[in-house]
Amino acid sequence: MSRQTNFIPLREHLLKVQPCKHGGLVRKTSQKYNIPEAEILDASASLNPYGTPFDHPYTGLDMDKILYNALERIGQYPDNRYLDFRNAAAAFVGKGITAENIIPGNGSSEIIRLVAETVIEKGDKVLIPSPTFSEYEQQCSIFGAEIQYIKQEMLPDIPANILKGARLLFVCNPNNPTGKLFTREEMQHLLNKCRDNGVIIFVDEAFIELADPSQTIVDLVEDNDNLFIQRSLTKAFAIPGIRMGFGVASVKIATLLNNARLSWNIGIVAEAVSTALMNMEGGCYSRYMIESREMIARERDFLMEKLERRGFKPIKSSVNYIFVDISDLSMDSVELTERMAKHGVLIRDCSSFQDLGKNHIRIAVRTRAENERIINCIREVIQEWGREQAIIYLQRNLAEAREKGPVGSNRECNYYPCHFEGQDCTFCFCPFYPCLDERTEGKWIVGSSGKEVWSCLECRTVHEPAVVQKIISALIAENGSEEAIKKVWKDIMEPILCSSQ
Repeated sequence: MSRQTNFIPLREHLLKVQPCKHGGLVRKTSQKYNIPEAEILDASASLNPYGTPFDHPYTGLDMDKILYNALERIGQYPDNRYLDFRNAAAAFVGKGITAENIIPGNGSSEIIRLVAETVIEKGDKVLIPSPTFSEYEQQCSIFGAEIQYIKQEMLPDIPANILKGARLLFVCNPNNPTGKLFTREEMQHLLNKCRDNGVIIFVDEAFIELADPSQTIVDLVEDNDNLFIQRSLTKAFAIPGIRMGFGVASVKIATLLNNARLSWNIGIVAEAVSTALMNMEGGCYSRYMIESREMIARERDFLMEKLERRGFKPIKSSVNYIFVDISDLSMDSVELTERMAKHGVLIRDCSSFQDLGKNHIRIAVRTRAENERIINCIREVIQEWGREQAIIYLQRNLAEAREKGPVGSNRECNYYPCHFEGQDCTFCFCPFYPCLDERTEGKWIVGSSGKEVWSCLECRTVHEPAVVQKIISALIAENGSEEAIKKVWKDIMEPILCSSQ
C-alpha cells in the first residue's frame, strides 16, 4: 500500500503564516555572548520603567501574599466567568464601563486572535496601517484574511474608497513602533467613518495608560457595536511574564465574545495578580500610574536630547519608547542592534516592521542610569565601528598607494576641507587615533555624552602632504600592521612633533 506524500492536513494558506519571533531575547543574548542575564539591559521591550507596583511599598501590594492566596486554589478550575477580574478591569478603566463590557484575555495576542476568529471569513479584507504591531497580520492571516496595508498617514481621515469593502481596521493608539497618539477627537472621527462604511474598528490601547488615558474612546463602545478596544496590563505594570489583558466592547458583543473565547483562558495566578493590580485606588489615575507617566515624560525628553546630539533623528513620542531614524548612520539597524547586544544592551531592530527597511530602531525609555548606559553603549559601538573602518580604509589606501602614491586632496568628500586647503586626504581615518598627544593640536573636549573625548579637529600634522608621504612609505614597508603603526609613530611622528616644540 503506497503512502501519500507531501500531504498537509491543514488549510493551505497556513503555510504562509510566520510564528512570533519575539520573547526570550535576554536569555538568547546571554547564551550567545556569554553575558550573565542580570547584566543585560533590555531596552527592546517597552515596559513601564517605573518598575512594578510591587517595587513601591506605598501601593500596599504584597506579591508573596497574593501568590499564596492564589495557590490555595491550585486544585480548582478557575471560575470561567472571571467576575473579580472583570469588575477590577471595569473599575481600572472607569468611563462608565461595567464588568459586562469586559472580555478577559491571556495577553494581547489572545485578544487579537479571539476577534479575528469571530469576525473574519476567508477572503475578508483587513486594513492594517503601516508600520504597526505585527500580530494583527499574523492572527488575521490564520483565518484567511486578505491583508491590505495602508500608510499610517492616512489616519484618521482615511478615504471612504479605502474603507469600502473592508471587514476590519486595526488602529494601534498610541502606535507601536512610532509612538504617535491620536487624540480622542481624531479617533471619534475615524470611528464615525468606519461605522458609516460598515467597518469594524479594533483599537489597540495597550500603551495608553503610559501615554495619556484621557484620550481613550473606551466609553464609546456601548453605542457602537463596530468598536472593539484592547488593553494590555503587562506593559503598564511591567510584568510581561504574567500574561494578562482584556478587551472592551458593548455588552452585546462582549457577551458573544465571552461565549466564544477559550474556557479558563487565564490561570489562577495571572487572575489574582492582575485583579490586585487593577484594584489599586484610582485605576488609570492611581498614584503609581501618575508617577509612571511623569517619569516616562522626563526620561523620554532626556533620551531624545542625547540621541539628537548623537546625530540620530528620534521621532516625537507620546509613550515609553522612541522610534529612531538612523539613516544618516553608516551602520544599518541590524548591525547596530547586534553590536549593542554584544555589549549587553538590547534595542529593537525595526526591520521586521512593514516597509521600514533597515533605517530604524526602537529604544525603550528606561531609568536615568539605564538611559545613560544606552547612550554610552551607542557611543562605544560607533567608536569601535570607526576603528574597524579606519583599519579597512588604511589597508585599502595602502594598496592604492603602492601603485599610485598618496591619495591627495579628496575634493569630492562632503567634509573637504576638514582641516585646511590642500590637505592630503589619504588618512580620512587617522591610523594613530587616539594619539592623546597634545603636540598634534589634538585635545580633550566634552562630547555629547557629557564625558571627555579626544578631538582631532585642530590637528594638521598627519594631513600635511610631505608627512603623509613619509608615513605611507613606512607603512608599506612594514605591511601596515598594528605594530607597524606604533613603529611609524615612534620613527616619524615623534621627531616631527619634537622639532615643532
